[in-house]
Amino acid sequence: MQIRSHLVTIAAVASIAALSLTACGNEDAGAGTSTPPNQDGTDTVSYQIAITQFLDHPSLNAITQGFKDVLSEKNVTVEYTYDDAQGDQANTATIAGSYAANGDLDLILAVATPSAQAVVAQVTDRPVLYAGVTDPVAAGLVAGWKASGSNVTGTSDLNPEGRPAGLIQEIMGADNVKTVGFLYSLGEKNSVVQLEALEAEAEPLGITVVPSGIANSSELATGVQALAEVDAIFVGTDNTVVSGLEQVVSFGQEHQIPLFVGDAASVERGGVATRGIDYYQLGRRTGEMAYQILVEGQKAGDIPSLQVTDTEIVVNPDAAAAYGLTIPAAVLETAQEVSSS
Repeated sequence: MQIRSHLVTIAAVASIAALSLTACGNEDAGAGTSTPPNQDGTDTVSYQIAITQFLDHPSLNAITQGFKDVLSEKNVTVEYTYDDAQGDQANTATIAGSYAANGDLDLILAVATPSAQAVVAQVTDRPVLYAGVTDPVAAGLVAGWKASGSNVTGTSDLNPEGRPAGLIQEIMGADNVKTVGFLYSLGEKNSVVQLEALEAEAEPLGITVVPSGIANSSELATGVQALAEVDAIFVGTDNTVVSGLEQVVSFGQEHQIPLFVGDAASVERGGVATRGIDYYQLGRRTGEMAYQILVEGQKAGDIPSLQVTDTEIVVNPDAAAAYGLTIPAAVLETAQEVSSS
């Protein structure tokens, strides 16, 4: 599979574009160029940042956009290299290897767990930020949630307040939910963590979780077929499954099995509801970290990994109706409503 790559230059302040200098490699692997900004807040250094996403889907795209917006708003001049691994583990390793060999890069942002694992495994001499990683410790990116002391830090989408089983019961009624199917990619550590969390939440509620794991996106149809007897299906922030979410939506509507999801973008694509985080804001928080490293001269290893915990309920009444479900008024009163895109 061919890797898509392109180069984009953002010159945030036109008047200093002619003075911009390419940032050189840093002797300290965890620190960026520490040239201070001018009095007006602009920075005379042009930074080179590589961004790699595991694949192209709305939540990951929102992270990348939030990251870029923060640096643009802070008048930081950046030349971006962007690579999409297209959901292919082999591509993540190839992309990471190209970054390791590129001594001109000042910082690398890896979006989603597989991409982050590949970059951290190969790049040790430049700051690396991860984003959209559910459990960076379990994924082997950092040793703990405190400052790592290495060249790695970032933001997690671990969402202990999501409580999907409880939300499903609240919307469908406890008597109507005895089994919840969980469709996930066997190769994504973040999804294994979410499965364990769902099982722990569901057991005291009297719900049995029925997992269906797939090796890759080509197995999506088979994986969802295995859930034909459950009362509801939950898809978390699994990159592989979310990339083909329309197949799951179609299956759920055909069999009248409501689909609940782990992020707001997936609600717009046909999920009933989520109690999730804002991925654009997650990207912005990651962008703030990049600013601390590149402009303020902090070391990545001195910045603790960040878990974003602000959640909101997002519902799609039109999608619910397509599954034969009506969202209770009590839920609608506290939720943000969206329509299917």
